[in-house]
Amino acid sequence: MTLAEAHLPIADTVADDAPIFDPASWNLTDQQADLSARARSLGQTVFADRAARYDRDATFPTENYRDLHTSGMLGICIPKENGGLGADLKTYMLAASEIGRYCGATALTFNMHVSSCLWTGFLADGLKMDAATQAEHEAMRQRHYARILDQGAIYAQPFSEGGAAAAGAKAFGTTALRTDEGWRINGKKIFASLSGHADYYGALCTELDHPDAEPSRRNTMYIAVPADTKGVSVVGDWDPLGMRGTVSRTLLFDNVLVPYEEQLMPRGIYFSAAKRWPHMFMTLTPSYMGIAQAAYDFTVRYLRGEMPGTPPVKRRMYPTKQLAVAQMRLMLEQTKSLWFQSISEARPDPDKEQLLRAWCAQYTVMENANEIAQLAIRTCGGQSMLKSLHLERLYRDSRCGSLMLPWTAELCMDMIGKGTLYEAGESDDA
Repeated sequence: MTLAEAHLPIADTVADDAPIFDPASWNLTDQQADLSARARSLGQTVFADRAARYDRDATFPTENYRDLHTSGMLGICIPKENGGLGADLKTYMLAASEIGRYCGATALTFNMHVSSCLWTGFLADGLKMDAATQAEHEAMRQRHYARILDQGAIYAQPFSEGGAAAAGAKAFGTTALRTDEGWRINGKKIFASLSGHADYYGALCTELDHPDAEPSRRNTMYIAVPADTKGVSVVGDWDPLGMRGTVSRTLLFDNVLVPYEEQLMPRGIYFSAAKRWPHMFMTLTPSYMGIAQAAYDFTVRYLRGEMPGTPPVKRRMYPTKQLAVAQMRLMLEQTKSLWFQSISEARPDPDKEQLLRAWCAQYTVMENANEIAQLAIRTCGGQSMLKSLHLERLYRDSRCGSLMLPWTAELCMDMIGKGTLYEAGESDDA
């Protein structure tokens, strides 16, 4: 900042943000437009001002969850017949991207909570179940939905274990032993977002009929473990590069007894859902779609002299700045278009081209969010590195996306290459 700039007034207001996906231009349904607008309003008027504190202190966005409950958004993917807002996968992802625009940690942890409703609701309803299994499932999910809607209960979804299980290559090391009393759960989940703050942990476990049984992915169980159950503990520190407000500490289950009615899905249903609904693993991407938009928005406002908290100095007249913004706009539009197409194709049993496109969209969002944030910092210059502005947080948060299982950037590249060159069942064996 020059001496002259130091004496200029400071911009402290900003107009309402336009939608990431304009309802008319992208042919959104009324529900998609409405829920996206609700999320955007919460994000811009409430979540944005709190985000720096959650990031600085690595504390969970508890206040945001109270607002999500009060607004009804905590039940966004609970079916309407069960009292929720009834959003399908695409509708949820569009709304969640608006939250990610203002607080990445809230959007990412919100995904962990919403997945417990999305998987047991819209996704499960797309699978065929016999009448008995369907009745069992309905009774189970209504129990969990009532807690969320009536009490504001938060559900986490601990997934990673430090091995190949989270990538779908082997059975989960966390086990659920069938006993006369219920499930006996033992294991460890790392990078377990919401640890210490969720009311229930929707743990993915490998079912065992006896202690020496051979683990199998087919026997994956999805069970809600009450956080206050004996044997549940949270250990370790949380001081990462970005996404600090997720508070993803290590979660331990030591001989934890959970009643059978705490299952989130009947036996065998999760494995079927994971095989037939691969788009369910794209639900981490909305957070980063929002971050990409936010980094672009910051740059445009900063160069126009309209960024709150900074002097109203215009920098838009320099060709280098114009070229950089053009590059960011191209990358943002490409990312939005591919992502929107892919989530529009989400369905059980997608064909090969749809699955390849999903992997491409996952990779593109996660990598381009960071590239756009990087360009934003370089273009806006030294002030953009200050923690008094939020661009440096967007950059740090954006770097985390490509590392997240089950579809990391590296795994996406591997799946895209193999999926393109091989048909199902093909090998190079003579």
